[in-house]
This record gives sequence, structure tokens and C-alpha cells, in this order.
Amino acid sequence: MPPVRSSALAALGLDRAAEELYFKVVPASGHTLLGVARLVQLSLDHLLHDLGPLLEMGLVRLEDKRLIVPPLPSVVAALVQREARVAETTGARLTALADVVPHLVAASTRPDESDVADVRPIDGELSSGGNPLEMLSQMLRSSRGDMLWLRPDAWAMPREAALSEALAQVIATGRKSRAIYPVRALSEAPEALQNRARIGEQIRVIPELPTRMFILGQDHAVLPEPLGISDEPRVHVRQRSIVTALTYWFESLWAQAAPVPDLDMGEARPDLRRFLLEQLVAGATDEIIARKLGISLRTVRRRVAAMMADLGVDTRFQAGVEACRRGWI
Repeated sequence: MPPVRSSALAALGLDRAAEELYFKVVPASGHTLLGVARLVQLSLDHLLHDLGPLLEMGLVRLEDKRLIVPPLPSVVAALVQREARVAETTGARLTALADVVPHLVAASTRPDESDVADVRPIDGELSSGGNPLEMLSQMLRSSRGDMLWLRPDAWAMPREAALSEALAQVIATGRKSRAIYPVRALSEAPEALQNRARIGEQIRVIPELPTRMFILGQDHAVLPEPLGISDEPRVHVRQRSIVTALTYWFESLWAQAAPVPDLDMGEARPDLRRFLLEQLVAGATDEIIARKLGISLRTVRRRVAAMMADLGVDTRFQAGVEACRRGWI
């Protein structure tokens, strides 16, 4: 009885002739090419030509002038994995292209020079390289007004000590500095926060920060491009309206963030009640809450239990409802 053709081979793009040849050579696996050619009644050159699609897909291979036919399931599995990788790469490229389309459309909406008057470039630039600490120090010296910082991880950078020293000099002149940190900084970098508080910086914490950013008065706003945690490329904006808009964003985050009551005796002890409630309302598990807030799983469970007792409720859902009623969140 002739073998039943595999629909998988057709699905992989093999035509009927190549599929029939495959099943003819399966029993001859391990034989010499010349022996296989005689078996299928083809010349050696003709056989090599017809084996091309099978060799390309890895359905057969040549070893020391012998034809080897690996098990079909393993070959098909490898082909599926390869196609999946190709599809993943293609999908990533298509996504990247899709992300570019709005920018291309936006670029096409630029007004024609004949339609507008007094067209000037926005004050700012996208740049890389240079000495970030030196540039930042110069901005600190040349700017006026409050200094605002989003610091998701900046405490871990090697220039932290030098930056804090430069900042202390500026604060000593009477300018205010405010910084928002993720809650995990309280456990990961208490000394860095204590040092900032010691030189006069106001500190608040929030579960997560989406990006690095700093704003110096109405003169400078610097953030990475794209938004995230990186040093460069960086966008340096001096355009007054954009700096003002970013300041409004900072202020909205500042209003959501919680103050740190004290930073004494080497331990920061903020009230994390609101953060816990926000996470509970969002449906986060204890494990997720512990990771986001930078505290242990045991601490999360202890605080949640204590908070539910304070609220006089039995379930987390009831805790969220009662906390909203009391205005806790």
C-alpha cells in the first residue's frame, strides 16, 4: 500500500511532485545517492535537481554522499518554529511601521509656507553624547525657579554624588527642589533619599514612574526619547509652552504621590495606606503589590489585614468601597 501523503508537506509549500518524491526516498534513508537514484529510476543529476526543495526545507540531507531522511515530525516541528520566528520578526516590523504611520501623517499636515507667517523652529534639540553631568550643572547654574525631578532609578547612577553636591549649592541660594521617586527607592536606596532630604529637597513617592525627567524653572525640561529610563538620546526643551505643560504633568503626579513623613535613623517610613488601597481596587495580587511598592509579601498581607480591620470590613472589595466612602482614595 502506498504511503498516505502528509497534508503538512503541502501546507509547507511542496508541490505534488516533490511530495511524491519524498515518500519514495523515505525507505532509502541511509543509502548512497546513486542507489537512491536507481531506486526511484532517475539519473543522479535529475535526482539532485528534484531533491532541491526537500533539501532546502531540511526534509532530507546529504551526508558523505548518502541521503538521510530525518523523522518527519521533528522536521515539521523545526519548520514550524522557524516560520514562527519569521512571523514574529515580520510582526515586529509591521508594528514598527504602523507606529511610524501617524508620524508620517502628522508630517504631511505641516502648513505650507504660503499659508502661515513668521514660521520659527521650536526651541530645543534631540541629542546624544557629551557630558550629562556637566551639561546639567550648567543648566542648574543658568536657570531660575523650582527644580522638579522624576527619578525612577537615578540614585543608582555613578554621578549621583556629584549631582547631589551641585544641587545642594543651588538649593543653598534659596531655590526649591522637589523629586518624585518610586516607592521601592525607600528600600533600595534609603541613603540616597536621606542625602537628598538632608540638602533640602522635598521628596514624595509613588508606586511607579514612567520615565526620567527634570524641569528647571521655566527654562529647561529634559527627558529621554522615547520616554523611559535611559540617558540618551535625550530631548532638551526650552520652549516655554512645552516646559509649562510638562510642569503641569509633574504637578499632577506630585498631587498623587505621598509625602515621606520622616527620613531619620536610616529608615524611611511613609504611610503606604493609599497605595495599598489603589492596588487593591485595581485587583492586584499581594505578590504584584509587594513588587510595585518595594516591600515584602508578609508586610503587604499584614498591612492589608490591619487596614481591613480599621475599616471594619471582611473583604477587599468592601475595603475599596468603604475607603472611597471615607475619602481615603
